[in-house]
Amino acid sequence: MPDPDPTRPASGTVVTADDLAQNPSQPIEKVLQARVPGVTITRTPSGWLSVRIRGATTINGSTEPLYVIDGMPIQPGPDGSLVGINPADIASIEVLKDASSLAFYGVRGANGVILIKTKHSNY
Repeated sequence: MPDPDPTRPASGTVVTADDLAQNPSQPIEKVLQARVPGVTITRTPSGWLSVRIRGATTINGSTEPLYVIDGMPIQPGPDGSLVGINPADIASIEVLKDASSLAFYGVRGANGVILIKTKHSNY
């Protein structure tokens, strides 16, 4: 049966506000790992959760994905964590990990892109 909404991203790449609400005790990163194939979460030595989409692609460079909230690239928290983002403010999180969806972001999106749309956004 075809998807009734062809503008909706492919299944398995989006986490919705409902997904976050069903897992209120879980950090955003853990919900991403559970819902999006290929997302890996690790605990860093400093205790933060770190998101990896495409694995290590460089020896000395960053392996953090690019985070974009309502169209604005942001710097993630310590060790690439999503600290400071209130899950109640999130409408959806889309994970981009293939070359065609990353074309808009160029080199900055080499390790994947996490698009976060808030409920307050006009974007």
